[in-house]
Amino acid sequence: MRKLFSLLLALIGFTAQAQVTFKITAVPANTPANATLYIAGSFNSWNPGSAAHALTHNADGSYQITLPAATGTMEYKFTRGSWAAVETNASNGSVPNRTYTFGTGAATVLCQVLNWEDLAGPGGGGPTSTAAANVSVISTTFAMPQLGRTRRVWLYLPPGYATSGRRYPVLYLQDGQNVFDAATSFAGEWGVDEALNLLAANGQDPTGCIVVAIDNSANRLDEYSPWNNPAYGGGQGDLYVDFLVQTLKPYIDTNYRTLPDRANTGIGGSSMGGLIATYAALREPSVFGKVASFSPAYWFAYPQLAAYAHAHPANPNTRFYFVSGTTESTTMVPQMQALRDSLQRGGVPAANLNFNTRTDGQHAEWFWKREFPAGYSWLYAPATATATRPAQTLAVSLYPNPTARELRVSLPASLATEALLEISDARGRAVLRTRVRNGQAVDVSRLASGLYLSRLTAGGAVGTSKFTKE
Repeated sequence: MRKLFSLLLALIGFTAQAQVTFKITAVPANTPANATLYIAGSFNSWNPGSAAHALTHNADGSYQITLPAATGTMEYKFTRGSWAAVETNASNGSVPNRTYTFGTGAATVLCQVLNWEDLAGPGGGGPTSTAAANVSVISTTFAMPQLGRTRRVWLYLPPGYATSGRRYPVLYLQDGQNVFDAATSFAGEWGVDEALNLLAANGQDPTGCIVVAIDNSANRLDEYSPWNNPAYGGGQGDLYVDFLVQTLKPYIDTNYRTLPDRANTGIGGSSMGGLIATYAALREPSVFGKVASFSPAYWFAYPQLAAYAHAHPANPNTRFYFVSGTTESTTMVPQMQALRDSLQRGGVPAANLNFNTRTDGQHAEWFWKREFPAGYSWLYAPATATATRPAQTLAVSLYPNPTARELRVSLPASLATEALLEISDARGRAVLRTRVRNGQAVDVSRLASGLYLSRLTAGGAVGTSKFTKE
């Protein structure tokens, strides 16, 4: 009887997550005969050319793909391998994301593609560009020697750049196709150029900012994560950050009037772009002093990111802006919040951590377009005495390191008060909290072996140190 009951539970669990077949019954007449069609969506981080998500071309001219069992609601679109070749509506405008909610039985969803963005519009050349006059393309084949590839790179120069003679801060944004131009975006642009031009016209952006946007490619998932996800790839993020720091930024600083210091250099992106922007700021604290993280795909490599953030505390003066919808996924807000808390434990003051959730927020370009002006205005707000005052550093050391049983705390001899000692593990979890004085021994024998971060606070000053428990 117990075995029968277990079998019934297993059958119920199987039928609750049923596979679904997506079938395209009609495509535009100008679809190339040898074209490969793909499905891209929330289930594969919107990879437009994932080989695992190529549709089969049937003898009757239709295309289809069957996705494995899942639960909840997925969003998706069809492409011919890139966002420049995404499906569009009858007038070649962007179409809302398609959606499908998994049910309890197998299903077939019939679809039609009305247009391809790159094959529609006047003369088949696509829609008219919406980029502002002060947006240009530096190169369509900018060399990425670290990756052995080339990429289109966009440039926004603030109003008055040509006549001001001033130097400007810089913001580096990922997924450049979507930043300025609806003609190149896959689901609508961010409108960064219009937003910054409007802020300048209204006197709400007195400093101005140069924006550099780097296109993604079919290697997007690989380039936007330094760690490999067994299901989706990744692992080339360090090379991509090397490109930004060693090749692109020196080029921009040499050829344009920039303020090249870390305090005036920001990096940002959405989804996977938010992941690589966060990592870049942690890995290169002397280069990037501002981070815009919109709906970050931390889930792609969250354990590794959390451990890295713990082992490489951010510069306390780096400013982080987080925003996402509350229902984008089950992990989005919790992981974003956990990273925010880890940064704060590592020494970044609350004043430099701007955390936002929106009940209507979605994993979509329109949402990031709406939220960009607020994020930019906070990150690039004119400096104030309070905001720019460097955090006081408390000179501390812990010894012996590594240790098996106890740590001794070395604090400045001039410190007359106790310091608060907080120890957290490699995943950012607090494991010990106590007050100590200079020379005091702290028992750590009960801690598991591994890497730990200590944070000591006294009189408004903060000191951090790492140690290994044997």
